Amino acid sequence: MTEDPVASESSPPTPGPVVGVALMSQDFSAATVTALRHRLTAAVTDAGLAGDAGYDFVLAVHELVTNAVRHGGGHGHLDLRRQDDVLICEVTDRGAAAGSLPVRLPAADVAGGRGLWLAHQLAEGLILARGLHGLTATVTACLSPAETSAGIPATARRHDEPDGSVADDEQ
Repeated sequence: MTEDPVASESSPPTPGPVVGVALMSQDFSAATVTALRHRLTAAVTDAGLAGDAGYDFVLAVHELVTNAVRHGGGHGHLDLRRQDDVLICEVTDRGAAAGSLPVRLPAADVAGGRGLWLAHQLAEGLILARGLHGLTATVTACLSPAETSAGIPATARRHDEPDGSVADDEQ
């Protein structure tokens, strides 16, 4: 690899390549939260995460988005990507990121404060990372092929019989 003659030691580092396949990248504000959630739902479903698992993942991301609007400066950025069989969604805001970030269920008589706890409960994983300019919250969900009760992927099933089995004369 040759060195870039324009780059110098005072140049900011170039970010590395994004790992995985980008599915969605969008700035958001309070005015666009609902439209963002609808677009996210479609992208998650298209990626293969549907039903309760898809709903839970979208709700986890929605909690992070509303936290960014409420506590992170009123706006933020969402990146959704797929890496192998994992969906990864990063929500970044420009909030002060001061103080602790509790990922616990507050007392029943406390209003609010459940967003991070909900995201943690609804996603496969939650990572919070503070940076110089705010906070990035990352949630993940595993994708797995639909399987029949016999453990055969649905895409490999024959549709000759109602249960996917092959008729006796074809075996």
